Amino acid sequence: MRTVQVITTGGTIEKVYSEQSGEVLNTTNKIGQYLQHLRLPDLDVQVTPLMNKDSLEMSGEDRAELVAEVGKLLPLKQPIVVTHGTDTMVESGLAIERAFPSLPVPIILTGAMRPLGFEKSDGLQNLTESLFAARLLSPGVFVVIHGQVFPVAHVRKDRERGTFVTA
Repeated sequence: MRTVQVITTGGTIEKVYSEQSGEVLNTTNKIGQYLQHLRLPDLDVQVTPLMNKDSLEMSGEDRAELVAEVGKLLPLKQPIVVTHGTDTMVESGLAIERAFPSLPVPIILTGAMRPLGFEKSDGLQNLTESLFAARLLSPGVFVVIHGQVFPVAHVRKDRERGTFVTA
């Protein structure tokens, strides 16, 4: 059985609708409950909930905390998937790449344009594709979203198209 480490940081993929405020907010970690719905007979997914923030609210200290958590997991030599808000996903990926120029495993960043559980959410698709890609990609830092794989240094979010494109 193979193991993939998943670090959750929040972002749209984990947002929920608040009836009290009428807003879509990061309040709880949801990734674990969605992983239970996937059929992964030969994969052990270990989830580390690190924070639950919209990526536009992430600070330099938050990114440093993410980089430190990646550093703690690297000695396990297991692929790492980071769920992250799409607005600053590339910035966090580049911070990881700068901190660890010689990675032993692939590190995948993924997220969603619509929250898990919402109609037409892309979250479960992106999470599933990331788990699959983590088992196939060579070491490096990548963004996996909407059926595509991008090296983190060569990708950007295209707001008009609602996806990521080669930079």
